[in-house]
Amino acid sequence: MRIRATAALLTVAALALAGCAATPAEPGTTAPPESSSTLDGELTIFAAASLSGAFDQLAADFEAANPDVVIQAISYDGSSVLATQLLEGAQADMFASADERNMAKVTDAGLAEDAEAFATNTLEIAVAPGNPAGIEGLDSLADGAASEPLTVVLCAAEVPCGNASKTLIEAAGITVTPASEEQNVTAVLSKVKTGEADAGLVYRTDVIAAGSDVEGIEIANADDAVNVYPLVPLADAPNPEVAAAFVEYVLSPAGQKVLTEFGFGAP
Repeated sequence: MRIRATAALLTVAALALAGCAATPAEPGTTAPPESSSTLDGELTIFAAASLSGAFDQLAADFEAANPDVVIQAISYDGSSVLATQLLEGAQADMFASADERNMAKVTDAGLAEDAEAFATNTLEIAVAPGNPAGIEGLDSLADGAASEPLTVVLCAAEVPCGNASKTLIEAAGITVTPASEEQNVTAVLSKVKTGEADAGLVYRTDVIAAGSDVEGIEIANADDAVNVYPLVPLADAPNPEVAAAFVEYVLSPAGQKVLTEFGFGAP
């Protein structure tokens, strides 16, 4: 799979999204820019679960700039789940993955061409507010490390957050036996928020989005497992023109600013 970190803006995207170059609204708000967009039709997006807040905002801003475009409710799930659905024939206009490995499944199958890297993310340990279990870092999650057994939840290994968790745990030379392995990072975070788990490895962006519901514990050497997020219009996209324009908006300075506000790093 070939992933380009930067790309020249497509002419159609530049014309359609000229109004989007203005500073975007704060997360959770929408400031409709003026636009003379000629784009229309529906757009179907498959995106990694960790992108939910940022992509909801990007979609709202894109619709505001393109009043004749309707973005269907975005399908958020683990990247491996979404890639499998696409390989099995699910129809979508574009795919945004939380890692390059699952994107490669889609591009190698001929469902898309070059993907664009548009963001990065790293892991933190999510715990209950106040950190009642006194977790100090990854070593605290090791089997037998705590006086009272901890309930730890991880993403499954085939999911990007699970692969990154495995990399960091192995690098730390410890063994962590999870109570469950989830198919997306949202499920891990939910179990920590509801008290079903003492700790879970999630993305930094998920801790930020959760606000006061959880507390984040930084992981030493988290940069050893940086997730690179690529996105791509799909070859058989029902609305290829709008798909290309949305991709270019995400890559634009305005789109990148939204991602930064939600805690993502630059590609």
